[in-house]
Parts: sequence; structure tokens; C-alpha cells
Amino acid sequence: MSNREFHQLPQSDSRFFYGYIVVSTSFFIHMIAFSLYDSFGVFFNPLLNEFGWTRAMISGASSLSFILMGVLGIVMGGLTDRFGPRIVLTICGFLLGLGYLLMSQVQDRWQLYLLYGVAIGVGMSGIWAPLLSLVGRWFVKRRGLMTGIVIAGGGIGALAGPMVITRLIAAHGWRTSCIMLGSITLLVIVLIAQFLKRDPGDIGQLAYGASEEREPAVASEVPGFSLKEVVHTPQFWLVFFMLFCLGVGIFSILVHIVPHSRELAVPAITAANILACIGGVSIIGNLAMGRAVDKIGPRQVLIIGLILMLAALLWLVPAREVWMLYLFAVVFGFAHGGTATAHAPVVARLFGLNSLGSIFGLATLGFTLGGAAGPVMTGYIFDLTGSYKLAFISCAVIGFIGLVLAAILRPTKRLGGKI
Repeated sequence: MSNREFHQLPQSDSRFFYGYIVVSTSFFIHMIAFSLYDSFGVFFNPLLNEFGWTRAMISGASSLSFILMGVLGIVMGGLTDRFGPRIVLTICGFLLGLGYLLMSQVQDRWQLYLLYGVAIGVGMSGIWAPLLSLVGRWFVKRRGLMTGIVIAGGGIGALAGPMVITRLIAAHGWRTSCIMLGSITLLVIVLIAQFLKRDPGDIGQLAYGASEEREPAVASEVPGFSLKEVVHTPQFWLVFFMLFCLGVGIFSILVHIVPHSRELAVPAITAANILACIGGVSIIGNLAMGRAVDKIGPRQVLIIGLILMLAALLWLVPAREVWMLYLFAVVFGFAHGGTATAHAPVVARLFGLNSLGSIFGLATLGFTLGGAAGPVMTGYIFDLTGSYKLAFISCAVIGFIGLVLAAILRPTKRLGGKI
């Protein structure tokens, strides 16, 4: 490191680097939001028992929410670039909490679709892309590690949420649980969102590890792409479809690994533990591969993660014993967590920080579309063949395509450097 590289501006060397507050706040927002969002399945039986709706009807609300989260992530990323994260997260935290609060009053299907599908979907659209792009603004060095820490918050929430919410429903019923969860979510996210700041330059600091010569503090001074420019680059579409392939594989497994295990006569509790194992190991992948992003670059981490995911899917095809399923969960979970840490850093390195929120939001749409299409494709193949074998092979083929796309990805001419 040369003597012109700083964590912050020279006149503020003695001040605490505020980026750590940004990361801590983002970690807790991810933990709270995904503890609820990834626990939607625990509301299935209460809704089925009370209303007699089909699983497809209830799943439709989740699918609508997921699609809106992806599509509106572009908008929320752009609003974060323009107005800053505080306003965006305040609005999204309010909608997220309000959605769960009002779910306690659901009496008809359209209300479930409006509240969970729309209100909660819009609320969640401000969680992923805006916060991860924000980390990219505050950290040049340690960007991968800090991204991994934020995503690990969501992993911890996804691991603990179902267990906590299941006990709440058992003790108080699903309607009262929604009131409790919605109130806590609204108050906490809106409160801690006030600690978020868009740019280090806003408080007279530089991004961590930035050089005054190479990494100006003000985002508008950083050479990079606009959203309009980025869609004309081949690199963007390589990233978009690579993330699509990742989304297909990841969400096909997250949705179908439990029913697949049950098809193999695995007890229900064990099947749920296999899914939990994926979530738990993904946290390790977040942290370990987040560190690797800083050492070897996000493209290499994506390649390693895709190779591990491909190997895990091919292992799953003949797997019949419980130990084989747990081994699959360990490898797949690590790959899942590891690749997630590389999404935002690879976009930042390719296209700069000018419009990072909106560009990352658009790139994440690829991941979302893959996540919406994968489970449907996997379920359809099972319905046709009566087996998950061909479905998992199809996921592996799509994963291989994603691996090829990652392997041929190269830096943009404008920014150069390494990815």
C-alpha cells in the first residue's frame, strides 16, 4: 500500500470508520427481514387448516412477492443511488412490517396476495440489492468479507426464523404471531435504518482501502457506467444469465429438497434438518468465500462455487442414504453461501460505483427470474416423470452453463483491472 492510500480522508484519520456501522446495520436488517421472509412455509398449515385453500393458491402469494422483490429491486437500487439508503429502507421497513401486521386480518385470498405478495414483496425489494450495493460504496478492500458478513445476517435469520416463528404460532396462533412479528419488524428496521449513509464522502471519509488518486470519495466522481450504458455491454448480460443459472439451481433445491427426501422415505424431521443444514453451512460459505473474494477476486469465487454446486447436484442424483443427503447439503450450502458473496463485488468491479444500486438491482433480476423459474421447472419435470432424477440433472446442466459464463467473463474496457 502506498503512502497515498487511506481508509478515510487525511483530516479524519483519527475518526472511527463509519463503514462498520453501515455493515452492522445492514447485517441486522438482513437478519430480521429474512428471518420472516424465509419462514413463509410455516404459515402453510395454519392457512390450509383455516381456509381450505390449496397449496398452489398459497404458493402463488409467495411467487408474486418474489417476482416483485426482484423487479422492484432495480427501482430501489436506483432510488438508493439518488436519495440514499435511509429513505429507501425507512419506506421498505415500514411496508414490510405493515404487511405482516395486516396479514393478521386476512379473510380472503386476494387479501393474502395484496399483503404478502405486494406489500411484503415491495418491502423486501429494498433489502438485497440496495444494501449490498451500499457495502460496495464503503469498502474497496475487504468488500467481499463485508458483503459476506451482511449476507450471513440473512442466513442466520433464515436458520433461526422458522424455529422461532413455529413456536410463536403454537403458543399464540398465526394471527397474533403476525401482529407481533410485524410490529417488531416495522419498529426495528425503521429505527436502525436511520444509521445508514450512502457515501463515505458525505461525512468526509474515503471508502476503506481507497486511494485519493484512484478511488474518489464522491460516487459521482468515480469512473463507471450508467444503467443505460451497462445494458449495451456483453459483460452485463454474461453476469445476468450467470445469475439466472445460479437462481435456478439454488431455489430448485431450497424448495424441493424436503419433498425429495420424503420421496426417499426420510423422516419429516430429518428432511427439515437437511434443509436447515444447507442454511447453516451457507453462513460459513458467506464468511469464508467473502474473504476469498478479497484475495482472489469475485469471478474466481463464482467459478469455485459453481463447480461445487455442479458436483453437489450430480452427487444428489444417485444419493439414497441419509448421510449422502447430508453430505450434499454441506457442499451445496457452502457453494450457495459462497457465490452469494460475489454477486455485488463482481458488479462493482465490472461497472464502477456511479449507478451501482440500479445496475446491481437489474443484474439481481436475473437471479430472481431463475429463482422463480427453477422450482416450477423442477416440479413440472417431477410431475411428468414421477422422479426428481431428470430434474436435478437439468439443474446441473444449467449450472454448467453458468460456470461457462463465469469462466469467459472479462473486465470492461473502460475500467479494466481484475475481476
